[in-house]
Amino acid sequence: MYEKYFKRPFDILCALAAIIVFSLVFLVVAVLVRIKLGKPVLFKQERPGKDEKIFKLYKFRSMTDKTDENGNLLPDELRLTSFGKTLRMTSLDELPEAFNILKGDMSVVGPRPQLVRDMVFMDEEQRKRHTARPGLTGLAQVNGRNNTTWETRFEYDLKYIENITFMGDVRIILKTIIKCLSRDGITEEGMATAEDFGDYLLKKGEIEQSVYEDFQITAANLLMK
Repeated sequence: MYEKYFKRPFDILCALAAIIVFSLVFLVVAVLVRIKLGKPVLFKQERPGKDEKIFKLYKFRSMTDKTDENGNLLPDELRLTSFGKTLRMTSLDELPEAFNILKGDMSVVGPRPQLVRDMVFMDEEQRKRHTARPGLTGLAQVNGRNNTTWETRFEYDLKYIENITFMGDVRIILKTIIKCLSRDGITEEGMATAEDFGDYLLKKGEIEQSVYEDFQITAANLLMK
């Protein structure tokens, strides 16, 4: 009953409340991003949503556009400034996702929208996470966030979609606030940003280089549609 009739109105109410309450924070962060990192202020990236429909995710920009002598972007750890790290540690970079929630691309609570290049490496069972609208936060985020294995995160995502309830969502939201205040599990240990699923599988030896490259091409083709 909640998932079918009340979750969406609850999402809209929460998103509107967040935009109104944090309007000054939105403005201050936007100005600081413009000053410290330049344009654009917002970072937009294609992510798979419900039923694997691709949508544009909004975040405040947290990296520079620095490139090497060949014009290729430098590694994340070299482009992520101290200011950008602060945005991520406080989760302020994710505030614009409130507009994704208003649009209906996302929910307040649900499986986090991963990259398209992560999705193509998921098996059939893992891709069931896309039967639900992706969330600003989720069961995986309050149980380790990025500092857990990919398999564990998928298990939590699937566990969540099996039993979506109002009280369950409220508990996840409250736990998320505590997690954000404690800045726990923002990134994987020893890494500036989270590791891609394909890179993770390749490093573990679960897929071959040729398979890895084929799936990367598949992801690129999906983004061109």
